[in-house]
Amino acid sequence: MEQTELKQTAFRELVEKAGAKMVPFAGFLMPVQFAGINVEHETVRNGVGVFDVSHMGEFWVKGSKAAAFIQKITTNNVYDLHDGKVQYSCMPNGKGGIVDDLLVYRFKEDLYYLVVNASNIEKDYNWCVQHAPEFGVVPGIDLVNVSDEYCQLAIQGPLALKAMQKLTDSPIEDMEYYTCKIITFAGIENAIFSTTGYTGSGGCEVYVKNEYATKLWEAVFKAGEEYGIKPIGLGARDTLRLESGFCLYGNDIDDTTSPLEAGLGWITKFVDDNDFVDKDKMLELKANGIKKRLKGFVLEERGIPRQHCKICTENGEVIGEVTSGTMSPTLHVGLGMGYVDSDYSKLGTEIYIDVRGKLLKAKITKTPFWK
Repeated sequence: MEQTELKQTAFRELVEKAGAKMVPFAGFLMPVQFAGINVEHETVRNGVGVFDVSHMGEFWVKGSKAAAFIQKITTNNVYDLHDGKVQYSCMPNGKGGIVDDLLVYRFKEDLYYLVVNASNIEKDYNWCVQHAPEFGVVPGIDLVNVSDEYCQLAIQGPLALKAMQKLTDSPIEDMEYYTCKIITFAGIENAIFSTTGYTGSGGCEVYVKNEYATKLWEAVFKAGEEYGIKPIGLGARDTLRLESGFCLYGNDIDDTTSPLEAGLGWITKFVDDNDFVDKDKMLELKANGIKKRLKGFVLEERGIPRQHCKICTENGEVIGEVTSGTMSPTLHVGLGMGYVDSDYSKLGTEIYIDVRGKLLKAKITKTPFWK
């Protein structure tokens, strides 16, 4: 894709001024790093860092049928939500795979906000539109794609909420994980504030209309100055999420993987009032036995596992494939996730990763890796 075809976020000039190295990502020109992946990773783990994640997609879903509609297209139980609660979920694709994983925000009984992956915005919206008529949900009125209207900063790390409390009169430091509210933040009315994130280090995500991007950026960095706040790129975002065992769509989950195979049974709710797409297929998969499972592993020899590396037995028999891998900035070992035959998926099982033709010993381990 030519650079001229890439979309730009509302923070483009600000991140470049801050020294970002820019790369194409999910159809956008995005900052991959500033000072360097390892130092940025450390900043978020121990302090506070800021990511431009405005490439993510957002849909409003409104009206009396909003909950029933979302219940149909997602695997989690929307009726478990209350006002101000956020839920991690996924959209099954009707063939046993995953359209996308997403966040579902509930603000009111008839007002929801879906946050989806950048690479899937059009696909996800079309999938929603396809199912909307069944519930009388009208695209453009009850279901609205506002992805191009909002920008988003993820302010992550153990000091994030303490620093950001300066920017609002609304109490945010004591907000529970995965909750949300609409507040005045940095003098910007109707900002969407949530205690979510993709790093495992705590913090928040803030959504405002694009016109307030500069105001938000400047206020966030001023508020965090005494805490050593720094801009962080997508490179560290990936190492942080992988250390925390979070799935990345396109790597660890996709249109061919089941939520049950991916270890997402905890967001797949087989309850009476949850007749979601593919429920029958997933019940059948559960009954017949899951043949492969997404598992975390840590290398016991020096090396860096990468996506598509084969997972083998000691004798070289292929039993799976790596979906994500890296050298952990926190643990200083190679680690990753991959699908393995269920017979080899138990914690502590010895496996081997084929890295450039050499079988490196590894062990199946629990996630998050770093805690």
